[in-house]
Amino acid sequence: MCCRHYLKTWLHHVLLSVFQHMKVVQSTREAIVTLQKRNPAIQPLLAILQAGEDDSMLEINKKMAVKIGLNITQICLAKECNEDDIVEELLKLNDDPKVHGIYLHLPRGSITSRVLNTLKPEKDIEGISDLNMGRLIRGDLSKGFVPPLASAVLDLLENHDAPLEGKTVLLVGGEGPLQLAVQCLIERSGMVTLKSHWSSKTLQAQVMQADAVVLLDVGNMYVPPTWIRPGAAIIYSKPALEKDESAFGLSSKSGLESLTAAYRTQNVVRSCSRWLKGQEYRPWHLRSLKLQPLTPVPSDLEISRAQIPKPVDQLAEEIGLLPEELEAYGRSKAKVRLSVLERLQSQPNGKYILVAGITPTPLGEGKSTVTVGLVQALSAHLKLNSFACLRQPSQGPTFGVKGGAAGGGYAQVIPMEEFNLHLTGDIHAITAANNLVAAAIDARMLHEATQSDKALFNRLVPSVNGVRKFSPIQISRLQRLGIRKTDPASLTPEEINAFVRLDLDPSKITWQRVVDTNDRFLRKITVGQASSEKGQIRETGFDIAVASEIMAILALADSLEDMKNRLARMVVGTSRSGQPITAEDLGVSGALAVLMKDAIKPTLMQTLEGTPVFVHAGPFANIAHGNSSVLADKLALKLVGQDGFVVTEAGFGADIGMEKFFNIKCRASGLRPSVVVLVATVRALKMHGGGPNVSAGAPLPREYTDENLSLVAGGCRSNLRKQIQIAHLFGVPVVVAVNVFKTDTQAEIDLVCQIAKECGASDALPCNHWAQGGRGSSELAQAVKEAASKPSDFQFLYNTEMPIVEKIRTIAQRVYGADDIELSPEAKSKTDYYHQQGYGSLPICMAKTHLSLSHMPDKKGAPTGFVLPIRDVRASIGAGFIYPLVGTMSTMPGLPTRPCFYDIDLDPVTEEITGLF
Repeated sequence: MCCRHYLKTWLHHVLLSVFQHMKVVQSTREAIVTLQKRNPAIQPLLAILQAGEDDSMLEINKKMAVKIGLNITQICLAKECNEDDIVEELLKLNDDPKVHGIYLHLPRGSITSRVLNTLKPEKDIEGISDLNMGRLIRGDLSKGFVPPLASAVLDLLENHDAPLEGKTVLLVGGEGPLQLAVQCLIERSGMVTLKSHWSSKTLQAQVMQADAVVLLDVGNMYVPPTWIRPGAAIIYSKPALEKDESAFGLSSKSGLESLTAAYRTQNVVRSCSRWLKGQEYRPWHLRSLKLQPLTPVPSDLEISRAQIPKPVDQLAEEIGLLPEELEAYGRSKAKVRLSVLERLQSQPNGKYILVAGITPTPLGEGKSTVTVGLVQALSAHLKLNSFACLRQPSQGPTFGVKGGAAGGGYAQVIPMEEFNLHLTGDIHAITAANNLVAAAIDARMLHEATQSDKALFNRLVPSVNGVRKFSPIQISRLQRLGIRKTDPASLTPEEINAFVRLDLDPSKITWQRVVDTNDRFLRKITVGQASSEKGQIRETGFDIAVASEIMAILALADSLEDMKNRLARMVVGTSRSGQPITAEDLGVSGALAVLMKDAIKPTLMQTLEGTPVFVHAGPFANIAHGNSSVLADKLALKLVGQDGFVVTEAGFGADIGMEKFFNIKCRASGLRPSVVVLVATVRALKMHGGGPNVSAGAPLPREYTDENLSLVAGGCRSNLRKQIQIAHLFGVPVVVAVNVFKTDTQAEIDLVCQIAKECGASDALPCNHWAQGGRGSSELAQAVKEAASKPSDFQFLYNTEMPIVEKIRTIAQRVYGADDIELSPEAKSKTDYYHQQGYGSLPICMAKTHLSLSHMPDKKGAPTGFVLPIRDVRASIGAGFIYPLVGTMSTMPGLPTRPCFYDIDLDPVTEEITGLF
């Protein structure tokens, strides 16, 4: 083959590469336009990671990027960078959502197995990672990438003058992924490949017999024109870092490099498109766990331990969460990031189901168990997407008298030990944040009592390196005081006094310390008795941690910013001049947000049948609203999809938990419920029908273990009827779930279902989930599905602009059945004060006994003819509600004579826990 013919062949390849390059550029440009129509803010970005300051690769790709419309960033490591340097930078690029493709412009020796394994396959637009190479060999390119150089080589071969199908292509040099990729593509296109080395003694003979020759990693090697058969194609490829242009063939200037760059940008756009697709809602592929219920039913702990939960990352993938949206805490639980809400913001919500109950006995009627059983039935048996959203239990009752709150029998959240103990530390975070506020209050009072205005100011606004300036939180305080200054030197003495003096009245501090233990001896304590506190002695006390206003804020916040603002608004006491003092006035609200930044993320767990559960927040149901978090509900409603179900629970009876769910939680969230599942038990109905008292720890009287239809009917026509009517006040349909106990007779169960429907329930069904798991609640699940398919006419009970007293009266009369309310002088004074301070439009959170619709725990059924006494009225301004006190409310439980902890133990060998229930 003469040099002249060789030049002609070379020129043909140059022109061909230019033409193909234009085609790739055009198609890639069109792909970007399509992407940006779907998401105008999207901008594909290629990151080039290189060693040294060489800009040649950047310039080639920059030119291509300008033609196509994508962005490029260049990260230059030191020329002598090591493996650790490369891996560190790769990890940053992997985690950067703005980066869609990573190109390793590094010496071959630097691209080690560790580097390749670190590179995220989704961003490996060169297709060199082990996973992407395996996908290429298998022919699965739905997720992987074809190496751009291999695409360019194949393009030129396929568009050669003469068809090459069935012809022989010789690959020379280029050991490793590149040669493998080129060989794979060529053979898949119908050509036959042979391989050779530059050092091969038979190289000339092999070249002369080939229909096409691809020279990989040419370097300074040279193939004489006389070796090339007439009409054969020859393609030269240089290493990316090779600068020598002396070789005669398709070098970078001949167009192959431009065509390669075009395919590289095409891969970046393809990666961006896949990323966008991955951000969309993902259908569920939930794998249920099989149950094999035993008779008699074993203990809750034995049942929980017998079922091996799915790894939490597997569960997350099954329900459409992305790996980057998960923060694992061990094998079976994980925090879920709030970014899910932004990703799925256009996704319609699923159906919103509330589980409430009739007025309970002191033993509880199993709302949590019904909630878990219902979602197990919906997902594992009806094959409908469903999520349970439960409160996190306090460790106080767990070690005290009530035990755990993971459900029970074959309707549990697992692992129940982890659920009932520390979980992911949210309550500990609340405890730390709450007690930081308490410490700040006492410290501020001490310093104000012992320092002059000037000394206080100098310490609050210290000079650092000769410069004195306010912190952002101090500027906020100045603005609330009406001082529009930012230079500390410009404040007048009067302004300094107003700024540094909170002047808290010790007798009007409402903030207490908390601990997550039942400890009656902390209900009233004295602080400041050490000599170092200089006589600042005052009486205060402890609440249990879940009674903290911070817990209520966690449950009602709908974003990190909202939580931060609510924390700032918390009123901790009153100044001597009668002004409310907030956490922001103390300067502590930013620190509180830092302590709570992880607690705001719901915790993902699962039921015994492998269906998903969010566990998040656990506010008291008396002085707070007693519901799990708004954020958990919102996340779950997006994840289940339009036809899915989110089942959440309200504390205590419907008159308390459900009323607060509707009037407080639904106002805060903007969500509207589809159905109320009202839990009733034959035991509680007998109590409301005139049965004897039920006490925790005491044997049940015979009336509760023997059939007694008269007592059942009495309870149904009083308490059950009233609770159904309360739900109807809000325009929500009711399905009654009869939580079956082994002592219930079929006649009693049938009677409850019959009367419930007569009283206006959409349906009423027995539930056997405790003994049978989700299968035992399948009929309930079907009834809930049917009820949720009908339109509801949800409405609030009152307008928040009504006066505080009228809102209280509305709840007392329409929900509890009272004739009227009676406010003590202190309560009347407080309502006037809150109105004056601008808090009058907040919703009401009644603090009342849960054992009766009235304020009298021994009055069962549906009492009438009573006046509801309002002893005091308090406010949780950060949480966003006013809470009137009906009678005395304990916010710190005590331990009984024989607490649960007597039975709780740990096997030091197996580390298994015993005694939890």
